[in-house]
Amino acid sequence: MMDRRTLLAAAAALAAAPALAKTATKRGKPVGIQLYTLRTLFQADPVKTLEQVAQVGYAEIEYGGGGYDGMDHALLRRTTDRVGLKAPSAHIPYDALANRFDQSVKMARTLGADTVVLPYIDQSLRNEEGWRHVVATMNRVAKQLHAEGFTFAYHNHDFEFTTPVPGANLYERLIHDCDPTLVKFEIDLYWAVKAGQDPKALIRRLAGRVQAYHVKDMLPDGSMTSVGTGKIDFADIFRLNSIAGVKHFFVENDECPAPYIPDITTSFTNLSRLLGR
Repeated sequence: MMDRRTLLAAAAALAAAPALAKTATKRGKPVGIQLYTLRTLFQADPVKTLEQVAQVGYAEIEYGGGGYDGMDHALLRRTTDRVGLKAPSAHIPYDALANRFDQSVKMARTLGADTVVLPYIDQSLRNEEGWRHVVATMNRVAKQLHAEGFTFAYHNHDFEFTTPVPGANLYERLIHDCDPTLVKFEIDLYWAVKAGQDPKALIRRLAGRVQAYHVKDMLPDGSMTSVGTGKIDFADIFRLNSIAGVKHFFVENDECPAPYIPDITTSFTNLSRLLGR
């Protein structure tokens, strides 16, 4: 249940959202959201959820979770077109990209995406031999996607930084062994900080290779929270946007509390202000 203070904050954010949406759009820095944040709502009623996202003021969405891969993709595209949302990016699992490539490309194209993101690697592959196979697959898929007119990117959690392999960790292997001309990175800023990384140092190492950020905040106890209500200094990180080459900013909260819309409205309002600086 939301307390009075939370309700008042949500109401203020809702009131400010439309004006901020216009400002963000005019300045060419659209605010997006990863739909995994709203997976419960989206799975139950995808059309209504997309309408609500647009009403908050978001300009972009990134598909992921909520069973979107099994839905009517033409219907989703008609809905995003109708409500004025762009869907530049879609998370597609490793197995689908490796073994159902043509189907994955057709889905991404129907949805309107120009970027395909690999969101996660199963624990069974997080070892020396498995990761060598992952890197080879990523390079192959990235080349195939490039031929189809898509950008390919990898989305991190924390395990890539904390799982060692000889002489490095899993993320280091991605940086060094993936084709730098074809494999981009979607940096999940929360998970990078959670793993003890300096996000600014990471961005400098990946200069020009950062396709997008996942923007979610962290409370002092390490749990997730809406953007601007935690301890991550996004304003400082975003000073490196031009170095990063980042194109998209997707709000995400894996632990978004019901009824969901107030939380994503707070994130939208605060991220819009950050990008407007």
